[in-house]
Amino acid sequence: MRLEGSRMDLIKKIWTARKLILVVMIPLSLLPLPLIHPCSESSCAYVLIVTAVYWVSEAVPLGAAALVPAFLYPMFGVLKSSEVASEYFKDTTLLLMGVICLAASIEKWNLHKRIALRMVMIAGAKPGMLVLGFMCCTVFLSMWLSNTSTTAMVMPIAEAVLQQLICTGIADSLDDSVTVDTQDEESDKEENEELSKNHLELLDRKHNEKHEVCMLNEELNGLTLKPGFGPEFSKESNGYLPEAPISIPAPPKKPKIRRDSLYPTKRDHMICKCLSLSITYAATIGGLITITGTSTNLIFAEQFNNRYPEAKVINFGTWFIFSLPIALIMLMLTWIWLHCLFLGCNFRETCSLSKKRKTRRELLSEKRIHEEYQKLGPISYPEVVTGIFFILMTVLWFTREPGFVPGWTSLFEKKGYRTDATVSVLLGFLLFLIPARKPWPSAFSSESKGDDDDDEEEEDPLAPMITWKDFQRLMPWEIVILVGGGYALAAGCKVSGLSMWIGRQLEPMSGLPPWAVTLLACLLVSAVTEFASNPATLTVFLPILSALSETLHINPLHTLIPATMCVSFGVMLPVGNPPNAIVFSYGHVQISDMVKAGFGVNLIGVFVVMLAIMTWGEPLFHLSEFPTWALMRNVTGSF
Repeated sequence: MRLEGSRMDLIKKIWTARKLILVVMIPLSLLPLPLIHPCSESSCAYVLIVTAVYWVSEAVPLGAAALVPAFLYPMFGVLKSSEVASEYFKDTTLLLMGVICLAASIEKWNLHKRIALRMVMIAGAKPGMLVLGFMCCTVFLSMWLSNTSTTAMVMPIAEAVLQQLICTGIADSLDDSVTVDTQDEESDKEENEELSKNHLELLDRKHNEKHEVCMLNEELNGLTLKPGFGPEFSKESNGYLPEAPISIPAPPKKPKIRRDSLYPTKRDHMICKCLSLSITYAATIGGLITITGTSTNLIFAEQFNNRYPEAKVINFGTWFIFSLPIALIMLMLTWIWLHCLFLGCNFRETCSLSKKRKTRRELLSEKRIHEEYQKLGPISYPEVVTGIFFILMTVLWFTREPGFVPGWTSLFEKKGYRTDATVSVLLGFLLFLIPARKPWPSAFSSESKGDDDDDEEEEDPLAPMITWKDFQRLMPWEIVILVGGGYALAAGCKVSGLSMWIGRQLEPMSGLPPWAVTLLACLLVSAVTEFASNPATLTVFLPILSALSETLHINPLHTLIPATMCVSFGVMLPVGNPPNAIVFSYGHVQISDMVKAGFGVNLIGVFVVMLAIMTWGEPLFHLSEFPTWALMRNVTGSF
């Protein structure tokens, strides 16, 4: 027994220190690779494998693992320290900083909440339309904010609506079948006065009966019993009421939710699951639309532009034109999939746009949404300024180099100096200067609706729209360093010749058609990203797929763009990405629900991306031919 106990203690200690053991053993076990074959390719491969294992296993934080090339490349003579350092801060970093400034202003002045509530008010409170409304506003916000921030912003609004739905169902379980006529009150009184009285009396009687049932159920779950039921009732506390003048069986036990509440019916539980999962999926879909929507898009853009500097095909406009139809198709298919999975296929019942007849629950849900919107008050001056900057940044991005007509960059003599980052940083910088209060007298007593430091801002009439603390609170420095580590790895692979060596090893795949290569890449990336972080997965696969495309003489965009989009489809597990974890923490869904729903979303995403790359993607990026910029890169790298 003592021997078995000591073994168990040893196993527990090893399991506790597994990450530390992995951090130490991986570099030591791979050390013979650069020592036995002392060349630049093997040294670069050693650094690449060590960093990739650290990323995938998350044995150390992602940002810390991204610093491994910064000291191993100079030690092995692959790159100079100054050359590695220059890879950690690129043009996309400035682009991200400018976008974060705008995001900080949007969040500080509650513009995101106003947009979300307004779109949900338009959609209505029918379950199907409510889910679609939340998905639409989440997609829109996720285009400009990070997926994690968007989910964290929208989920509390959805939770308030769900809690109202649950409370209403506990108060009256007949809401699914009883409707309230919302026509004019005068016509109701004239036509159905007697019928309405009888109907309301019946509702009131059943409401009181249901209220007693709910109170008894709460007492049976651990609270003290009401006086008057006697000792016989305490012996029969098996989930049903004892014999009484009105014997109504108590509802079956329901799964618990947050705040120790009960789901009134199984349908309510399904609505909670559907709405919760729809938000995390919509955040992922919205991040695909813009080049700044998610960090993986930025990683792709910077690595592609670094590897193929002659290719002037990827910018905000071209990416938006390609990805917007993908997002719209995915949005509708994902909504249909979630609706059929959790709410059934009766779309007429759950998605009716008619406002003539609504259930009491829907009326109260709409009332709750309106109350939340009224709390925001009238639109303020900082919200107007933020909205103007939001629109201005988008317009300047689109018109910089639209392609079919000369952009505003043609007004300058020197070409190629101004990028999307220039616009982003300029407008972000102005947010630090523009006062948050009107420069002219206002009819309203207070304009600011910021966070805890509102009093300080009211004292200072020249307080800016955002402060450095606002920016720093949202700036994802870990992602910045992670992206920089990916650039450093890509630069090392290029200089050492490792990318060309990998490409030669992949020559047996030359017999496959381009669509098959792309499909294999999408399936592989979407499978790996379920267990590893999205940025780390893409950073590892981009150089490999680039070398594969060059070797097979396939347009690199044919494989890189679909892989970049499919790496965001880590939606089957809570660890797949942060939005999944946020939604899972609210307690409405289980892992089995996420796996079942996420598997369908994964298939939908891969299907739509493959459809896009084989249809409108070909004429947009000229994917049917091997481009000269890739041919020049291939010839240069072979020397």
